Amino acid sequence: MSLTAFPRPAHRLHVAVDAADPRERGRLRGAGLADGLHAALDVYDRLFALAEIPEGTVRGDARRALDAIDTFRPALREQIEGIADGAGVALWRVAALNARTEILARSRAVPPGECSTVVRRVPAPGGGTTHLGVQTWDWHVELGSSWHTVDAAGGAHRYVGLTEHGILAKIGVNSAGLALHFNILGHRDDRAGGLPVHVLAALVLEEAGDVGHAVELIRSVPLSSSGSFLLFDERRAVLLDLSPEGVFEVPPVAGATHLRTNHFLSPEPARREKSWLYQPDSGERYAFLRDRLAREPGATHDELLRLLVTGPGEPPVSCVPDPEAPLGRRWASLATVLLDPAARTARILDGTPAEHADRPWYELRAA
Repeated sequence: MSLTAFPRPAHRLHVAVDAADPRERGRLRGAGLADGLHAALDVYDRLFALAEIPEGTVRGDARRALDAIDTFRPALREQIEGIADGAGVALWRVAALNARTEILARSRAVPPGECSTVVRRVPAPGGGTTHLGVQTWDWHVELGSSWHTVDAAGGAHRYVGLTEHGILAKIGVNSAGLALHFNILGHRDDRAGGLPVHVLAALVLEEAGDVGHAVELIRSVPLSSSGSFLLFDERRAVLLDLSPEGVFEVPPVAGATHLRTNHFLSPEPARREKSWLYQPDSGERYAFLRDRLAREPGATHDELLRLLVTGPGEPPVSCVPDPEAPLGRRWASLATVLLDPAARTARILDGTPAEHADRPWYELRAA
């Protein structure tokens, strides 16, 4: 098995926008994404069809998501409208991308992807301590050309990171020094109708000035689906289980480390978890990383990166797709992300942690 069996762009698309008006900010993003967005929509059309979700249902869920966004933050809906306008595609199709987690929650046929995340408190160069984070972003390999690095300014805070074509935000750090790692979880009550979790990521990165502010924002949001936000700045790190039952804070492991794979760590939502989606894989990755963290320091980005390198016979923290598997079953670590809130930087590797010496890194600064 090899990632080279699937094409990747020689140069990753980077989209930088700066506009105070949210609709214009979205329009600029859409114009920059126009060519690649159509390919992403085609893959998602195939995934929705494979999941046995009719187009009419996708349209309805997308419109419900837009209504929820408009009720809570009209400016975020305006950004989505701008993306659709700038790319020349129907609004409901861009809305469906932003609500793709909630829409795919309807299906048992297409399980979601996997991600592994570690955030540690480490010594700061000038004295004291800070936090560093690392994550693999695992998703369908067919979407390996359908993500981009982003630098978005014009909201309360500028933010940098990565996201999929057409989706407002995913993983990143903002100019206030707030960083966000994002994993998907699965609850039996997940559905469309609340604020989509990817739109929530954009809200946090645009508006939150620190971890406390981010948690306050998240607790105010009407949620109908699940995810995990690992939020950290120089002083504080908080791991949250998000679910239709509510928002739950997860204590750190080993005192100064937060570890996340793809199962609930809070007992309340865990009782209604879609355990068939991720287990036993998520538990195996979690135990493997917990044990490795107990033996290795993880005090620098290079050391954190090595924690996520796995090979044959080990849980697939570095996820390599099976070229023989069908659509919907070919998982890949499409990117590896290192976040440093003190430096306001996101370093993004186009590939698995094991490829760090052979694939390009992109360094973005939000300061």
